[in-house]
Amino acid sequence: MLKALNALPRDGRDTLFLLLVIGWVILPQVQHLPWWCSALAAGVLLWRGWLAFVSRPLPGKWWLLGLLALTIGATLLSHRTLLGRDAGVTLIVVLLALKTLELRARRDAFVIFFLGFFTMLTNFFFSQSLLTAAAMLVALLGLLTALVNAHMPVGKPPLADAARTAGWMALVGAPVMVVLFLLFPRLAPLWGIPSDAMSGRSGLSSTMQIGNIASLALDETIALRVKFEGQPPPQSDLYFRGPVFTRFDGREWLPLTQRLDPSTSARFLPRLLGPPNLQVRGAPVRYEVTMEPSNRPWLMVMDAAEKPPELSGLTTLMTSELQWVTNRPITDLVRYKAESYPDFSFGPATAAALLPEYRELPVGFNPRTLQLAQDMRRDPRYANAGPRVLVQAVMDRLRTQGYSYTLDPGVYGRDTADEFWFDRKEGFCEHIASAFVVLMRALDVPARIVTGYQGGERNNVDGYWTLRQSDAHAWAEVWMPGASGTGSWVRVDPTSAVAPGRTGAFLRLRPPQGVVASAIGAMNPTLSASLRAAWEAVNNSWNQWVLNYTQSKQLNLLKDIGFESPSWEDLSYVLIGLVVAVALCGALWTLWERSRHDPWLRLLQRTREQLRKAGLDLPSTAPPRQMAAAVHQRYGAGALTDWLLRLEQLRYARDPQGSLAALQREFNQLAWPK
Repeated sequence: MLKALNALPRDGRDTLFLLLVIGWVILPQVQHLPWWCSALAAGVLLWRGWLAFVSRPLPGKWWLLGLLALTIGATLLSHRTLLGRDAGVTLIVVLLALKTLELRARRDAFVIFFLGFFTMLTNFFFSQSLLTAAAMLVALLGLLTALVNAHMPVGKPPLADAARTAGWMALVGAPVMVVLFLLFPRLAPLWGIPSDAMSGRSGLSSTMQIGNIASLALDETIALRVKFEGQPPPQSDLYFRGPVFTRFDGREWLPLTQRLDPSTSARFLPRLLGPPNLQVRGAPVRYEVTMEPSNRPWLMVMDAAEKPPELSGLTTLMTSELQWVTNRPITDLVRYKAESYPDFSFGPATAAALLPEYRELPVGFNPRTLQLAQDMRRDPRYANAGPRVLVQAVMDRLRTQGYSYTLDPGVYGRDTADEFWFDRKEGFCEHIASAFVVLMRALDVPARIVTGYQGGERNNVDGYWTLRQSDAHAWAEVWMPGASGTGSWVRVDPTSAVAPGRTGAFLRLRPPQGVVASAIGAMNPTLSASLRAAWEAVNNSWNQWVLNYTQSKQLNLLKDIGFESPSWEDLSYVLIGLVVAVALCGALWTLWERSRHDPWLRLLQRTREQLRKAGLDLPSTAPPRQMAAAVHQRYGAGALTDWLLRLEQLRYARDPQGSLAALQREFNQLAWPK
């Protein structure tokens, strides 16, 4: 195979290399492209590679026009538009592949090079992870190698030489890229990765259907990372609050909301009734959160945050359910500081101030659960009991009557609470929380569901707490009266009654691992955990120092170099000054470089001058072969003739032997004619 590749003409070899690079550029996009787009691109690249390998002619324009029309039609069917991120990337990938079918001249190659650079950038529309960046760095070096190789028209230069030149170019350009990264002003909304507002992300939802959080337990992707100042709270207290659900239609839990116009992209908007009657006690827990994009407007903070999280560029406010939200969805990695008080109380002081929605149940659903509530009320122990006694009774039922916590409880039917309490007796956290709240309401106790993240695990490499989508959790809040006619919402986690370890460090339901991870874990669990922690620490550093390098960090950088109160205008001045300085240095380098000659031409000129001293006057355009013929005619064959022929071979032969440095050393040892 290698012999066949080496025997190919240069056009065929260069084409195969370029196709390989294009395939590498497109490969990360496959999971985001329609299946037909990936299949078409792969088929076109393989077809073009086969044509190059067997030296067959390229297809005619009618083939290209037909494939182009097919592509446009398929894009319209897949995306219902030719505009937008997804449709645009689909078209760019296919056009890049189709362009290879008319790769006939160098100008066609240049079009492919720069279309390849643009396609490479589109990978960052979907992911800005460290792996994506590393893959695109390899793609950049590959495209630069192909571009350098295209500017070497003579002979069949090795691709390794072009790769060395490309690597040197990238290395020289790296300081410029670093300076631009550090100082180019980040002015929203121009700066950032384009986001598709309609693109869903894995994570908590604005509604809760029975079973949707269980599906998140199969997702090991990271939702947020937390860095605590000082000693972190116990793992069982790590409740990060998300959407709160009050309305129940029998199958789906909905927030206490105002509905939006159907033409808007958001289905629900939390009711912003002003901050609740929040009272905090004790010392706060201070921490910093790095949250992954969720395409949702809520910020994850621990219960309960009295002050707004410190987040630049976004407006934050608290809902009546104690949830912090922003003025727009979180579509990029964000980092914010917050402080929370684990000891707190909030909510209406009296039951009369509660909205009736906290007791409502849909008509015709869960009749056995309603009957259970009536039976409990007939029991003398609970006939006149308050919410605290009733909550304790239901929690005791969960602990003692064979209920279990599982990732795979099966598909629930119409009466989800009835099935949990009387039939299946097993479920994930949202099954348990939903059944608990339905029973509480049937007992005329105000209750609601809260979703968010609970627990997490500490990374021993960098000290961050990592919360994954699999740490998504649902719990309940029950309004309980207090002393002196006061009352407040109290967190009740019914899952802790079924599986106490779920809110601690002992029990975590995990999805099945892949073959490689399972094999490493089986051989050495400690090694598997250490490798995972190290990799996530590296990714976290990438997030902190690269993806989350914001304008505030830029301004802090200017403060460090002497600016008292820097602004983005100062950033621009510093950047312009550096660009001018680099341009001047480049101009001086160009002038100095222009004063020099090609070392091979300089050696040829020295040879011409030596022969002129010997009386052999040759024209300035004479190549080494003509010089060798003149020397042979006048002085006969000798070392000088052989040296001149090797000098020409070094410049023009397909597989040159020797090096210029060796010829320069021999130049000083030659016996020149007098």
